[in-house]
Amino acid sequence: MIDIPESSIMKDGINYKYYINGKWEESNSGKLISVHNPYNNELVGNVQPCTKEEVDNIIKIARENIDCWRETPLNERAEVLNKAADLIVEWSKPLGYLLMKEIGKPINSAISEITRTAEIFKATADSSLQLSGETILGDAFEGFSKEKVSMTYRVPLGVILCIGPFNYPFNLTGSKIAPALLAGNTVVMKPPTQGPLTALHFGIILEKVGVPPGVFNIITGRGSEIGDYLTNHPGIDMIAFTGSSKIGKHLAKVAGMKPLLLELGGKDAAIILDDADLDNTVKAIVSGAFSYSGQRCTAVKRVLPMPGIVDKLLRKVTEETLKLSIGDPSENKNIGPLISSEQCEYVQGLIDDALKKGATLICGNKREGNIFWPTILDNVTTDMRIAWEEPFGPVLPFIRINSAEKAIEISNKSEYGLQGMIFTDNIDLAFNIAQELEVGTVQINGKSARGPDHFPFLGTKSSGLGTQGIKYSIEAMSRPKVVVMNLSERGKLVKQCFVLDK
Repeated sequence: MIDIPESSIMKDGINYKYYINGKWEESNSGKLISVHNPYNNELVGNVQPCTKEEVDNIIKIARENIDCWRETPLNERAEVLNKAADLIVEWSKPLGYLLMKEIGKPINSAISEITRTAEIFKATADSSLQLSGETILGDAFEGFSKEKVSMTYRVPLGVILCIGPFNYPFNLTGSKIAPALLAGNTVVMKPPTQGPLTALHFGIILEKVGVPPGVFNIITGRGSEIGDYLTNHPGIDMIAFTGSSKIGKHLAKVAGMKPLLLELGGKDAAIILDDADLDNTVKAIVSGAFSYSGQRCTAVKRVLPMPGIVDKLLRKVTEETLKLSIGDPSENKNIGPLISSEQCEYVQGLIDDALKKGATLICGNKREGNIFWPTILDNVTTDMRIAWEEPFGPVLPFIRINSAEKAIEISNKSEYGLQGMIFTDNIDLAFNIAQELEVGTVQINGKSARGPDHFPFLGTKSSGLGTQGIKYSIEAMSRPKVVVMNLSERGKLVKQCFVLDK
């Protein structure tokens, strides 16, 4: 295993610093935020909450370096991302091990998260042509001639605030950093309070591959203490955030007129028609519902099966669920701990409410420490909280339906609109249902998932704002700039040249 040089990032082997202008600094707050392994409560490290004065200074440094990075040739920015990708791959095992300890993700999945981030950096570098412009002649519009010519190109927005979530703190932070840097922006990164340590290593990685001081900076602290101050800060030009819908909605209110890219919660429903391939459907549902103990916005969170398949489906899903291994993430168990005891209590509350109102417990409803056994509930009805609320835990409710129309109605009644699933051999019917679902993405004969990373990824309603995916994120983190040239009849540039910013 390759060691990561951590002497600069850490004060004494366990207390991590924040990153500003190419240097790791200690906060004047005099406080620490402890990060514990959710599996065994072992102390993994501490981060220092930045003061508002330190936040001001970090953003000031980022603004001062906008011109430096914007003027760096695009091919050089792309090469920096390629080098960063290589270093991420080289350090994938130690970073994955740290990730496993701080958020309880199975070790193989943790390492996979690191390497997938490297792929995003490489693919973003390869998308540099996305920033190319176009020239348009005015004669395409009635009343104008070729003497009016528009030249359009893309420019960075300025300082991008990148805020990642606890469940994919490296990947879903990196998916914001890479397009922001390629587009020529400077970046202020705010890692999640739960699971910040692995993401802090972006500072070391980007410094080593040649990102100039001040172009990439890191603020540490609790969102409850500095979140509003950060999002409303006049020095921030755009915010890219992944997290809960509750926080995302609050952020949108506080941010004012700033451009936003929000990836929020979901209540993804799997509609199972009678002719669905049973084996494929079972595999997709079990994997989709219980990977990383259901702590994913795209987890399968509701099953809506038709009468002809429901009993066979429930039996097979239960059989496969009972085969899942449970325990230590370092041993790569399928089911590990939830991120906190508070989250366990929330999940328990959803289960208790369902059972009290008549749901049938098929398996699970057992807890040891922060580990919650995968739980399947049958005969769930729409008066139960689990039918609508996002558990972010290993709980799978079966809501029996009698028609595709009823499935569409239940799916669309949710406040969320991230993804939906349809399992059937009738592709014509699948497309008809897909057009009725009020979600960002519909998966046909597959589980809900984020990616491939060049696909558009978006949610409707409470599930998000804006579109992610490499190409789409680059567009969101830049803007068109239009220069209109007014030519004389002889084709010469007149003195008046209008510059229009969109």
